This record gives sequence, C-alpha cells and structure tokens, in this order.
Amino acid sequence: MKALFWIGLVLLILGVVSLVVPIPRHERDGVSIGGVSIGVETRHDEKEPPIVSAVMILGGAGLMIAGKVRS
Repeated sequence: MKALFWIGLVLLILGVVSLVVPIPRHERDGVSIGGVSIGVETRHDEKEPPIVSAVMILGGAGLMIAGKVRS
C-alpha cells in the first residue's frame, strides 16, 4: 500500500512544519444598524499547540511504517 506511505509522509511533513510556521487566521466582526455597517477585521498568527504537531508526526511515521511493511 504505497498510498499509506505517501499519506504518512505528507502528514509527517505537515507536523514538522506546524511546529515552526504560524497559521494566519482572519476574523471579521461587525454591527449593522439601519443602513450603517461598522466592521472590524483582525488578523492573528498562531502556532498549533505542540501536542497537535506531535500527534501529526507520530501518526505520519506510523502510516509510513505501515505502508512500507505492507508493500
């Protein structure tokens, strides 16, 4: 099952990258009163918690091993 290996590799790479690169998030809030609309846009750069990255790395490594054993 080469697909398991490649999915595991992608998951492993995403897990390592999520430790270093922050994920940008945009939020738009606003109030509409009558014909007037007042809006605020905020931007946050947040990193994933380390436990999420660790789960992604371990899951990716596990899938890579499973993919190599079955092929």
